[in-house]
Amino acid sequence: QVQFMESGGGLVQPGGSLRLSCAASGVIFSITAMAWYRQAPGKQREAVATLTRNTPNYAASVKGRFTISRDNAKNTVYLQMDSLQPEDTAVYYCNINPSSAKFWGQGTQVTVSS
Repeated sequence: QVQFMESGGGLVQPGGSLRLSCAASGVIFSITAMAWYRQAPGKQREAVATLTRNTPNYAASVKGRFTISRDNAKNTVYLQMDSLQPEDTAVYYCNINPSSAKFWGQGTQVTVSS
């Protein structure tokens, strides 16, 4: 059974940083393309960072501020988020890339506010 468990969210002031983690199980993680997604209130879920064959790609809105990485030994994918802005407020999820509706977890809430 495939499961992704996100953690690391919280409340941060504008300009601050957070590091999200996603622990994966039930997949051959080392060969699985992964991604981070987010869904803000009233908006559709969007991909913000993908990692395919160790090649990262970022949405224009986060490029230069977010960094996706993975540790295959720990079956974990990370999202380092710097220079956070209020518009980054959302629930953040990890999933395979492209995403599968079967694999959405609970996500982790990120709130950027002063």
